[in-house]
Amino acid sequence: MEEKIRVGLIGAGRAGMIHARNMACRGQGAQVVCVSDAEESNAHSAAQEFGCEYAADYRTLLERSDIDAVIIAVPTKYHRRIVVEAAGYKKHIFCEKPMAMNVRECEDMIRAAEQNHVILQIGFMRRFDESFRRAKEIVEAGSIGEVVMVKSLTHGPSTPHEWMYDIAKSNGPLAEVNSHDIDTLRWLTGAEVLSVYALAGNFRCGKVREDYPDFYDSVLMSVRMDNGMIGCIDGAQGVEYGYDARVDIMGTKGLITIGDLKGKSTITYTKSGGFQGDVVKSWMDLFSEAYIREDQSFIQSILENRAPDVSGWDGMMAVDVVRAGNESIRTGNIVWLNGKQGKG
Repeated sequence: MEEKIRVGLIGAGRAGMIHARNMACRGQGAQVVCVSDAEESNAHSAAQEFGCEYAADYRTLLERSDIDAVIIAVPTKYHRRIVVEAAGYKKHIFCEKPMAMNVRECEDMIRAAEQNHVILQIGFMRRFDESFRRAKEIVEAGSIGEVVMVKSLTHGPSTPHEWMYDIAKSNGPLAEVNSHDIDTLRWLTGAEVLSVYALAGNFRCGKVREDYPDFYDSVLMSVRMDNGMIGCIDGAQGVEYGYDARVDIMGTKGLITIGDLKGKSTITYTKSGGFQGDVVKSWMDLFSEAYIREDQSFIQSILENRAPDVSGWDGMMAVDVVRAGNESIRTGNIVWLNGKQGKG
């Protein structure tokens, strides 16, 4: 009989339910055995869907000996506490992005996972998307020469939940939306961020300007990597034309584009090869397959007792870049990471 990883879900909102449904219904060697949510009605509804038990308090879930792993999909400010407690109960952990509120919290989470010998994976699902993976293969094959610049864009139609307007509680759109773009730059360039300069403004959420003067719904952030590459992150919330995620990778010999407004694709442009494109699938369910592969990867890392494909270190590096970006927005200055300075 196939071994199944028994999973507990903490946070039965949209993201948590995506992961839980994938693990419960996609034949991924896992089953959901308990659900917990701050809203007991949400936990009860999810438990009915999965045919499992629910717990009003997440600690009751963690105390169960029949749970091997947990999905943590709650507001960011609770991540550190729940991850550390879960590790203490020897549960493997899938934690949605952003990983935490600051680097110190990330370090606590990584340390707890290491000390308790459990897996900690962070939810950067774009690494598992077919278009993004194809782009990385093309980069590594040298088809566009050396990468010199990466531009990553995420625009979303939804407006923030009330708590997200408070930058002190959410770290703003750079964290909630553009963490994916930050990880994309690191992953595609194989480098760490050296410095950032960011500009931001609130153009579509005028009703909250008085109560939350620091909130921004649009941001542009220039990035310099520690290997000399440069990048740009473009983020926006509350756009009315739909969900939009695109990446341009400029090399010394060509260009790769990921995504467009009509469909999901990876396209390479070179002088010698001309135009080459491969349409992957409809834009309607943009990252649904990536989520499935991401969740499968988490389960397989447990079954195979191997390191996760997206580590706590990856999550922590994104959190530090968010911190630097918000500092740049606040001060109007270039912000250097890890105390490094040089020519901007």
